[in-house]
Amino acid sequence: MENWERERILGEWGVRDGTVRSQAERRKLEQDLADNPLRGRAVRQRVRNFTADPQSYVTSLGGPLPYMQRLRQIEEEARAHEERLARAWQELAAECRGDAAAFARRWERVAAGWSFLAVNALIERHNRNFPAESRLPMDPKTGDFALIAGKPYWKEPLGAQWVLERFPPVLALAATAA
Repeated sequence: MENWERERILGEWGVRDGTVRSQAERRKLEQDLADNPLRGRAVRQRVRNFTADPQSYVTSLGGPLPYMQRLRQIEEEARAHEERLARAWQELAAECRGDAAAFARRWERVAAGWSFLAVNALIERHNRNFPAESRLPMDPKTGDFALIAGKPYWKEPLGAQWVLERFPPVLALAATAA
């Protein structure tokens, strides 16, 4: 760029008119400003409760935190149990055609005997470690950890009650689910 061009664009008088595009953008902004009800008034500043600390940056570089990985694993294992239970529920319904009492009795026995050892071990580790790993604050009123979305952080272990809530011992329901 020649010296005279620089002086023409950025002289003592400031920036000149600019390009066609910048002029169109300026006109659009002026129109938007003319219609703005807050024009000429001070806008309240938003106070954000956020402080960026170096530890959060370092933590984010390591990928998902252990409690996040554990929660995903709990979900995946619970989903796998649900799929296997659904198949077993439907198969038992096919075996017990017409005998609702036998189906209920046998299904309650299956639910009571179903093994949730691995997922319940994960749930127990989650309940023990989650507050420290997630830096869950304490609630001074209760003396316990703060609620998350209005609910406690801990998870209930899976068992027969969990099975029967999802797959009730009702032959008619199991037969129609197939």
